[in-house]
Amino acid sequence: MTHHDAKWQVDTSSTIVISHTLLQKWQREKAKPSHDIPPALIMIILAVFLSVITSSSSLYEVVTAAADPQVPCFFIFGDSLNDCGNNNDADTKAKANYKPYGIDYPDGPTGRFTNGRTAVDFLAEHLGFGNPIPPFTTAKGDSILQGINYASGSAGILDETGKHLGKNVPLGTQVQNHQKTFSKIAAMKGGKDSATKHLNGCIYYMSIGSNDFLNNYFLPKQYKTSKLYSVDKFTVHLATTYRDKIKTLHHYGARKIAVVGVGKVGCVPHMMDMFGTKGSKCIQNVNSAAQNFNKQLKKLVVDLNKELKDAKLIYINSYGMSDGDPTILGFKYITSGCCKSREDGQCVEGETPCSNRKEYVFWDSFHPTETGHKAVADRTYKSLLPSDSDPFDLHSLAALDIGKQ
Repeated sequence: MTHHDAKWQVDTSSTIVISHTLLQKWQREKAKPSHDIPPALIMIILAVFLSVITSSSSLYEVVTAAADPQVPCFFIFGDSLNDCGNNNDADTKAKANYKPYGIDYPDGPTGRFTNGRTAVDFLAEHLGFGNPIPPFTTAKGDSILQGINYASGSAGILDETGKHLGKNVPLGTQVQNHQKTFSKIAAMKGGKDSATKHLNGCIYYMSIGSNDFLNNYFLPKQYKTSKLYSVDKFTVHLATTYRDKIKTLHHYGARKIAVVGVGKVGCVPHMMDMFGTKGSKCIQNVNSAAQNFNKQLKKLVVDLNKELKDAKLIYINSYGMSDGDPTILGFKYITSGCCKSREDGQCVEGETPCSNRKEYVFWDSFHPTETGHKAVADRTYKSLLPSDSDPFDLHSLAALDIGKQ
């Protein structure tokens, strides 16, 4: 069985464990005087508890309704957080088609940079797709009508990003690949107008930018960007380039676009090993750069929503989703990866990883475990807090009638 054939399996166990942990926390807090109970904690507990008691049947209905997904197609643009095999045959160190990657995935190693499913795999489930969205390198036939994953490990918004590791597919080339997909869909649908109409209802998920910091700006020995730009000017440069690519996608039919902010890249184990923590849990100047970029992305979303009247963009606050105490969610290991990592942060091939993978935030020294991916995907699809997305979540974007907004 290839990864194209892998069927989704409903697993609410991690959600239930998380909710049970939250309820235990609430019970401990209730024993204190009422003024000591954090209001935010109460809100989170109630939200997750309510989602659990309703999710078992509703999630099952969503997953089994694969013949009728909420949107006609799902297109993914990004880096190693969402790569599902596009780098497998590339001349690069940034590939994950070997064990222990994929140890918990039905087909084993597929090129996903984690132990199991990624955030976009879970989002595809939530959206009602019966199979994973295939990588561009192997997608063929009618399968492209339901979407393609263009994401490439080590890739960035800028063409040069990550190239010290070898070849990758930067955002600009990913967009060009989608233009090729558009032509194929037009041929299948009988013309460009029919292709555009089909694509108007699809979700375009864009999650890229971390490597422009991790594998570019903060590697001064390999790249000149930190000498050419201040952090402020660099983030503006990234956002301007990003804007151009989004507008190109819009020209080729994109109308429902989710733009995902950069997470706390200064907290990944590899960066802490490289810079040294000096008693801190994260590298603050790296996180500050990510926050600066996210401000530019939010502005970009607001501006394009005003400019592109026939489209709707949303911003996903992945940085904010990692705020708070992860131990409340059942995580015990926050600053180290589950697998033994190479010098470049990826798993050592053939090494046996930890057995308690659901207790780890990180799989290797860069990427989340499947449990970490699921936590982000669940809040991306349906916001837990108002700050998770703006102006609304992915579920609402999928349901939006773009012609009547």
